[in-house]
Amino acid sequence: MSAVEGMVFNIQRYSIDDGPGVRTTVFLKGCPLSCIWCSNPESLDPLPEVTWRYTSCRRCGTCVAACPEGAITLTDDGILIDRNGCSRCGSCVAACLPGALALSGRKMTVEEVWSVVKRDRDYYEVSGGGVTCSGGEVLGQPEFVAALFRRCRAEGIHTCADTSGWGSPEAMETVLRESDLVYFDLKHLDPAEHRKLCGRSNGPILRNLELTVARGVPLVVRLPLVPGCNDTDENLAATGALVARLAAGAEVHLLPYHHYGESKYRMLGKEYPLPEVESPAPEALERAKTIIESYGLKCDIKK
Repeated sequence: MSAVEGMVFNIQRYSIDDGPGVRTTVFLKGCPLSCIWCSNPESLDPLPEVTWRYTSCRRCGTCVAACPEGAITLTDDGILIDRNGCSRCGSCVAACLPGALALSGRKMTVEEVWSVVKRDRDYYEVSGGGVTCSGGEVLGQPEFVAALFRRCRAEGIHTCADTSGWGSPEAMETVLRESDLVYFDLKHLDPAEHRKLCGRSNGPILRNLELTVARGVPLVVRLPLVPGCNDTDENLAATGALVARLAAGAEVHLLPYHHYGESKYRMLGKEYPLPEVESPAPEALERAKTIIESYGLKCDIKK
């Protein structure tokens, strides 16, 4: 039987924001949504991508000569990669001595990932931490996530699935069976607004939220709070009412919008979608927290 593989773009050790305790977060590549505030644009495409770290580039032109497709051009500002012409072969990456070019995303087996995450098992035990799979979207690679989580649980390591909920019920069931905790993002409750902001309907998300609750897996609902996008009192109230009705015991985390991923867009040759949007003001965060708490829910603001 062939080993189960997943497309991974990062394994982040000593993570303290992706579940309880000290964790290792495995970031999977590929996401069906296109949220305009996404801070991990390298996670969207399900295939490997060449990234260009402009601060490390010497403008030497070695990558131009190395590209078999002729997809790289040297310009006054650095290099320009024709993404449609790029075959993702990695020849330019191998030729780049300064390390300005990298290939984001590679196939890994469960055992390859396990060999990394097991290194910090002592920290997991002391802190009550474990392993989190994030994305991208974990429901795009459910068999890999389930196999990795199964490996972790066999060794007594806590597992957490961080998901947008956009995927098939079958994929959700597969992941839930091996998850000790689910971090479930809710972007916007209005279907039309959700499609405008994230590229797809929220119908599958809401159905998978109900499924998660029905299966009894511990749940944390996370709300990215983006000024001018989903921070209205109406959307917050609708979200609070929904969570209170479906999962009254669930904790809610508010995730303030930030610009941390802005440089990644340039590394992929993309424009940053929300350059003018600032992080929510402290008073706006407190107001949002108050609205959610008015539905009898515990709510925390995450930094």
